[in-house]
Amino acid sequence: MPPPGLPNNLKEVHSSGSGDWFPEAEIRYYTNVFVVQDGKLLLGYKKRGLGIHRYNGFGGKVEAEESTLDAALRELKEEAGITAPLVHAGTLLFVVPGEKWAHIDIFRADKYTGTITESDEMRPEWFPTTDIPFDNMWESDRYWLPLLLSKQHFSARADFNREGEKHIPMKWWIGTASKAVSQSN
Repeated sequence: MPPPGLPNNLKEVHSSGSGDWFPEAEIRYYTNVFVVQDGKLLLGYKKRGLGIHRYNGFGGKVEAEESTLDAALRELKEEAGITAPLVHAGTLLFVVPGEKWAHIDIFRADKYTGTITESDEMRPEWFPTTDIPFDNMWESDRYWLPLLLSKQHFSARADFNREGEKHIPMKWWIGTASKAVSQSN
């Protein structure tokens, strides 16, 4: 059975950790975009803020007047200098005790327009999908990113404890649902 906060119609793909799930809290919405093209994955090396010195997709907070799709398109343009038709690929819940839950809508693009450009926050870099730098990403990424690459819609939850600036994974659960649905312009 999926953990609290995820739909009940999911099939478990991977889980780890022990103990109870952390209690529910207020939710803050985010987006993350991954561009996949010609057997390569575009990641951004985070130069500042949460996740500094790690690779990730391109995304951030959803502003009050935005849909998650609008926020994803804005963040991709701001952080990588490109636009893309996006497909909703999955949802992540990141939970840290005493903080707002991070509800992250994950999007995938198989093509893009524009010139990939480094920003003050992210340095874009292509990686072969067979050589993704998981050791320099969030620990749970190695379990759900292959689902994104294979176009399997997924939902996941990861509970972390914070120790200073570090987030220590305590427990996670990842499941698959039906095929992704296009939500692009």
